[in-house]
Amino acid sequence: MIIQADLHTHTVASTHAYSTVTENCAQAERIGVKCIAMTDHAMKMPDSPHIWHFGNLGVIPRKICGVTVLKGAEANIIDYEGGLDLVDGDPYKLEFIVASFHRYYFGDFSIPSPKTVTDGYMKLFRNPSVDVIGHPTTKNFPVEWDRFIKGCVEYEKLPELNESSVRTNKTPPETVAEMLAACKKYSCPIAVNTDSHFWSTIGQTPLAEKMLSEADFPMSLVANADWDELRERLLKKRPYLDI
Repeated sequence: MIIQADLHTHTVASTHAYSTVTENCAQAERIGVKCIAMTDHAMKMPDSPHIWHFGNLGVIPRKICGVTVLKGAEANIIDYEGGLDLVDGDPYKLEFIVASFHRYYFGDFSIPSPKTVTDGYMKLFRNPSVDVIGHPTTKNFPVEWDRFIKGCVEYEKLPELNESSVRTNKTPPETVAEMLAACKKYSCPIAVNTDSHFWSTIGQTPLAEKMLSEADFPMSLVANADWDELRERLLKKRPYLDI
């Protein structure tokens, strides 16, 4: 296990996931993960929680089983103009936002050009609320890696190496290699996340670890490998967090 924080996790609030936040935290505590971001899907996902879920996140303790909980969301990128299904400005004081493309929001979907997708990301980057770009390696939304990674560096977004996307064959290994090469080239930090939908997968990233090793990727560029350093990053952006 290489990560001390798992920054993309789901609970039963997204009904295609099967564990509670307490079960996720109990597993995190067992294996030494110090922080999880609770990032259930925002409202455009067909089985997303009601908007009240996000308005009531304050009832969740800061720590469960000794594990720090960031109360966030996986926002859905709904167009190629940087639009999200969460209102800009964090009206519900969300503490962490993963923003991801999913094909479900594009009607009669066809794979877009890398330029179209990258143009969309470049507009999204201007949204200060977004922290992580979820599974940008998926084969449904190809990108221009140099331009995308330079944008991540400029706007301080973390591109994600998503264990679940690799495991389910939504992400080709060669695409991960391309992303990691560009990240090394531009010294861009990444987030290695599980996208967990069941408690036993919290913190478990064996496929990602293998790819990082094959790419000789420096651990200093894995932003969530060290909780203390990640905590400083989080507080720089949101100094009001009590973490």
